[in-house]
Amino acid sequence: MDEARFAALAAEGYTRIPLTLETFADLDTPLSAYLKLAAGPNSFLLESVVGGERFGRYSFIGLPARRWLRSRGFHTEVVDNGEVVETDDGNPLDFIERYRQRERVFVPPGMPRFCGGLAGYFAYDAVRYIEPRLAECPLPDTLGTPDILLLHTEELAVVDNLAGKIYLIVYVDPAQPGAHAHGLARLATLLARLRSPLTPPASPAGRIAPEQRDFAKADFLAAVGQAKEYIAAGDMMQVQVGQRIRRRFTESPLALYRALRTLNPSPYMYFYDFGEFQVVGASPEILVRQEASAEGTRVTIRPLAGTRPRGATPEEDRRLAEELLADPKELAEHLMLIDLGRNDVGRV
Repeated sequence: MDEARFAALAAEGYTRIPLTLETFADLDTPLSAYLKLAAGPNSFLLESVVGGERFGRYSFIGLPARRWLRSRGFHTEVVDNGEVVETDDGNPLDFIERYRQRERVFVPPGMPRFCGGLAGYFAYDAVRYIEPRLAECPLPDTLGTPDILLLHTEELAVVDNLAGKIYLIVYVDPAQPGAHAHGLARLATLLARLRSPLTPPASPAGRIAPEQRDFAKADFLAAVGQAKEYIAAGDMMQVQVGQRIRRRFTESPLALYRALRTLNPSPYMYFYDFGEFQVVGASPEILVRQEASAEGTRVTIRPLAGTRPRGATPEEDRRLAEELLADPKELAEHLMLIDLGRNDVGRV
């Protein structure tokens, strides 16, 4: 974007304007680009492997964020460069929505689905912000992590696996003196880092520590039995009886992510480094997606029900698929998830 176009957008009232730089991605993977550009606190890597067989089109690399939002209970803090600069004691979801509307951000046509903004997590207990009656039965906090933690991402790299390109994106505030020149200089710095050689991270062989569980087997089975009684009584339709499994891990969190992406390639893989702790995972399904389309706003929920192993041949694949589609238990679960998904879409 040239300076004249930048100045015109600023005159239109945009408070955040992205400057972008495009380069070839043939010498880098999303993981190597993350290590060169972003490895460190308050950064993230989002990848996608479709069907466990081929990479999705985009991978997203969030460079270390200067500002982030964190909520514990009904107390939300805005942190800037490690200092709390704002607090709110209302519903965090309402505060986040107001926070999102503070800036007028210019998004050029053709940008990827995610090209900056808030990225992070909503913990399971964040359901208390949606279901008020659940706030009356708080659970003990054994981890000490926020219920919501969102990084305000204004510098990122997007890897387009289809086009073989990497797009470096830097958002700048046009009200700052020399904003356009500073943004271009920042892009040049990031490009130089991307073209620099990478020293592979060390991966020493660690010892496998014993696991610790919250439930003994008998207690877990008893909880399942109680859940079945609630279902029979009509008090609930579905419940996930879960437990936390802990194991000491002596290697780096990124080494865990590297192993996970190799052993369990998934459509939605994520690595968040929040400094004091990391979040690593791989999921096969969309929880919820809301996006604009030509017809208006589109909300997508894609629950999965039922699995079978992959066959050794195409013929065995087809046989297993037919077996899955004819399984009464799997069909019943699928219909239940459709009903639940329809209800969830209605609430969104």
